[in-house]
Amino acid sequence: MKTYSAFAGVYDRLMEDAPYKMWVDWLTQVFQKQCESSPVILDVGCGTGTILYSLLQAGYNAHGLDMSEDMLSIAKAKTEQEGHKPLLLHQDMRNIQAGGNYDSIVVLCDSLNYLLEENDVRTAFQSFYTHLNEGGTLIFDVHSLDYVENVLHDFSFADAADDVSYIWNSFPTEEKGEVEHELSFFIKQQKGHYERHDELHVQKTFPITVYQTFLEEAGFDVTGIYADFSFEEPVENSERIFFVAKKDCTNSKKEVN
Repeated sequence: MKTYSAFAGVYDRLMEDAPYKMWVDWLTQVFQKQCESSPVILDVGCGTGTILYSLLQAGYNAHGLDMSEDMLSIAKAKTEQEGHKPLLLHQDMRNIQAGGNYDSIVVLCDSLNYLLEENDVRTAFQSFYTHLNEGGTLIFDVHSLDYVENVLHDFSFADAADDVSYIWNSFPTEEKGEVEHELSFFIKQQKGHYERHDELHVQKTFPITVYQTFLEEAGFDVTGIYADFSFEEPVENSERIFFVAKKDCTNSKKEVN
């Protein structure tokens, strides 16, 4: 099933309570700490462009990348409404074919958790490394293992409005750190009836040490590992883990087998 195919059209409506401002504020603090006043940014997994739009509105030179053409079409309309014309790439984060390099690559909103195999994560990190300028920064967040195994375990949520309703159920799989999201949408049509769409999304997270090892293998210097939109170290019940890593051109990258 095509990920985000039906989801794209109602994504913003259903995710309107997501803490996007917290992501942008946290990113801004990272850039300020690193004295990066005007970095060229690639937002990987940009989706419908909500964070990308906020970065552009804040004056950053930002561009987007996503696997979903449907999501990117919404991101294009959203960003162009204020006259912005970011480069929007319909590509796989594991094999970025961008025309240039970036000062910062950001992968937010647990987008990296859609990579289910360790080797895919390693390949993505090497792709990010290739497309960062020397000294460039990679910033991403992932679900913690505790969050996946204890919070998303048999999680269920439903919401209803006049024009759209949905049911969201999450179940653990047999794989450690992996969760399936079963989503059913009921979208009101012009004639008054509701059309149902079903999608299955699978996410997986790995221990912090695994991400750190793969970053170092790719040549990155891990400069910070934080929790839950703060600059504090993760603890056992942290829900979202943030990584900040620098492209260290003195390191030798290892080949992915």
